[in-house]
Amino acid sequence: MTTATLSPPTLSKAASFEAQAVKAGARRNRLLSLPALIIIGIFGVLPLLIICVYSFLVAAPYGGVQWQFSTDAYLNFLFQRDIFDDTLQFTPDFLIIYLRSFLFAVVTTVICLLLGFPTAYFMATRPPAQRNWWVLLITIPFWSNLLVRTLAIMFIIRDEGLINNALLALGVIDKPITMLYTNFAIQLGLLYAFLPFMVLPLYSSLEKLDFRLIEAAYDLYATRRQVLWRVIIPLSKPGIIAGCLLVFIPALGAYVTPLILGGGVHLMIGDLIAQQFGSGRNWPLGCAQALILMAAVLVALFFYVRNTSGKVQHG
Repeated sequence: MTTATLSPPTLSKAASFEAQAVKAGARRNRLLSLPALIIIGIFGVLPLLIICVYSFLVAAPYGGVQWQFSTDAYLNFLFQRDIFDDTLQFTPDFLIIYLRSFLFAVVTTVICLLLGFPTAYFMATRPPAQRNWWVLLITIPFWSNLLVRTLAIMFIIRDEGLINNALLALGVIDKPITMLYTNFAIQLGLLYAFLPFMVLPLYSSLEKLDFRLIEAAYDLYATRRQVLWRVIIPLSKPGIIAGCLLVFIPALGAYVTPLILGGGVHLMIGDLIAQQFGSGRNWPLGCAQALILMAAVLVALFFYVRNTSGKVQHG
């Protein structure tokens, strides 16, 4: 029995044809990704570059910028010049608003995780024919605009709202409880707005969980707490991380919820930046505040991902 062998010229031609096919495939992939790169460049990179440039300019008297290089926008974030001797004085007003926003975002993320994990686990353990209906119920809030949903919460918790009227009718309270335009109202609005963003990634991760591992853990005499902390949570960490990121980052820059439910009294970062482009007429300062926020988020995400990437176990 003989085996056919290819001559060296035939091998070189086959290799050249294969190399040409690889180059054609790479060229085709670049062409297919070109529209997405153009959109990202126009609507993502270009506005970011404009913000970076504006942050180093001088604010015009009636809005806009004057094309003079200055770092006052970054200095004004923590310091303010005295009107008499032009010395810098530390003013923590903006820093307090940033810390308050971080606190709101962290609390929102933690509570959404505590509420969303049992909900997602319940959805993942339903029969396959029922899971789509539960996902549909979770996504129903997205059918209406965030502004409309926030106004609905305002009508529920205001002094003449549903909750106060019900408590007054039952004789539980003698006068309405002030809930609107408080930190509680802002926190409630953030929880309502971002809870689905936690439930859906958790459900996607728990749905792929091999429940035979849970049965094996019970067969090895593991308690429910041990099964939860040593089997379910480690295998669902990708969903937990994705849900925390999807909740924390938007909650940090929320604008509509603190504006309506906070009444403009309890500011968050989004409202602060919007004021600089509106009544403040200080575009460079608004750009600097936005860049500082972005830098803080990127640094926090870098350390978070670096510390958790090696510990994530995929189911």
